[in-house]
Amino acid sequence: MYRRTLARELTLQALYRLDMADGSPEECLADVLAGRSVEEAVRSYAHTLFNGIVARRDELDCIIEEHSTNWTVERMSVVDRNILRIGAYEILYVEDVPYKVAIDEAVELAKRFSTKDSGAFINGILDSLAKGPPSGRSRISQGRVAPLT
Repeated sequence: MYRRTLARELTLQALYRLDMADGSPEECLADVLAGRSVEEAVRSYAHTLFNGIVARRDELDCIIEEHSTNWTVERMSVVDRNILRIGAYEILYVEDVPYKVAIDEAVELAKRFSTKDSGAFINGILDSLAKGPPSGRSRISQGRVAPLT
């Protein structure tokens, strides 16, 4: 398994734990990583994703809702909303991950950890996000999506 794919899976597990259990973000990530024999690059990227998503969770949720037709983040399954947070964070804030890769990775996470319909649901929302805000103003610039300002 690729390093970043594994880091995304670990991040998904930590975000799920944070949504479902009591505990600080630091405890949730530490518990998921505890006892895992993973390379430092995997741990580092998992920390980057997790901490970035936790710091911008409200902003990411608003952006996801902007691109979700008739769905609030609270109505989404815990797994789907956290996959969307990971994908949205990578699209908007991780410069060395092309938005198409972020979308593909999110869809693969959905196929592995969610329902049979989740891949299409996640693909639609993240594709809309990558193309720009609902107002039609595109944020794609040279294959990357410019963060909202």
